Amino acid sequence: MPKRLLVINPGSTSTKLSIFEDNNQVLDTTLRHTADDLEGFTTTYSQKDFRKGLIEKKLKEENYDLKSFDAIVGRGGMVRPLESGTYKVCGKLLEDLTNANYGEHASNLGAIVGSELAKEAGCDAYISDPVVVDELHDLARISGLPNMPRRSIFHALNQKATARKYCAEVKQDYKDVRILICHMGGGISVGVHKGGKIIDVNNCVNGTGTFSPERSGTLPADDLVKMCFSGDYSQYEINKMINGKGGLMAHLGMNQAHHIVDKIEAGDKEAGLVLDAMAYNIAKEIGAAATVLEGKVDAICLTGGIAYNDYVCSRIIKRVEFIAPVKRYPGEDEMGALASNVLRVLNGEEDLKEY
Repeated sequence: MPKRLLVINPGSTSTKLSIFEDNNQVLDTTLRHTADDLEGFTTTYSQKDFRKGLIEKKLKEENYDLKSFDAIVGRGGMVRPLESGTYKVCGKLLEDLTNANYGEHASNLGAIVGSELAKEAGCDAYISDPVVVDELHDLARISGLPNMPRRSIFHALNQKATARKYCAEVKQDYKDVRILICHMGGGISVGVHKGGKIIDVNNCVNGTGTFSPERSGTLPADDLVKMCFSGDYSQYEINKMINGKGGLMAHLGMNQAHHIVDKIEAGDKEAGLVLDAMAYNIAKEIGAAATVLEGKVDAICLTGGIAYNDYVCSRIIKRVEFIAPVKRYPGEDEMGALASNVLRVLNGEEDLKEY
């Protein structure tokens, strides 16, 4: 009998829901939440019962009994720094997410809601490869100030899934390859994969690396300090400039690369300059990452939604293909990655980690 998994991926304005029977996806839906729906909730945790109720309603509509599931998988949220892998939801993990001890984010609800549903289902709940996966080597942690160590926050789930796809194609063990993976979505992360770990990566959430469709990336420090003390902006407003309204949004007022390409083709020179600059900065980030591997790179993998974009990818590839062959893995199958990660644990192919 195939194992049936329920996968829950909460976002700021939606909850993605999938059902897998082994690796076969039999349900894929997105529950949308309007601003009015969420207006009365003061914290992420306070949305728990609202989102859980919508999930239960959808399962009932689709004629799925909770007790038919072998496992429930939640998108890993802002927990303490972890080694890559799959973790069973436990009391300490729930405590950290409930109290937002490591940060407030909608993805925190994945494990919280998943745990409650799992109790009713009579199975276990899991998270896998959350955004705070931390496998950095010691040199990568040190910044120019001892009280500001570099943090590992990035697209760990899709980076690891892309690494597995590459290794399956070349028939090599993940521990034996030396690859650079560039995830290009709302944020952009460039990870250095060596020895089965991501030993260096930019913090694409809190302002390091290249700018992206929605994030500022590394900024001139002196100008940022002046802006912070100018009295013209609140901390919230500056944080939104760094994450949410930075990058392409700040320059062009839009965050979809394919729409910007349309403007370029219509003769918009500013749009061309800004999008070319983003590709240029991505290439520089990849080039810098190659030095971690001393230039001995097996492949460079481009993934995420922007990996579909020929305009951006062609400009990146032109600058980095001298380092190593470049392969494209467009999109990000978060739900499939979560399901397959947990399935490997249930099948005894991978060890379960402890939080």
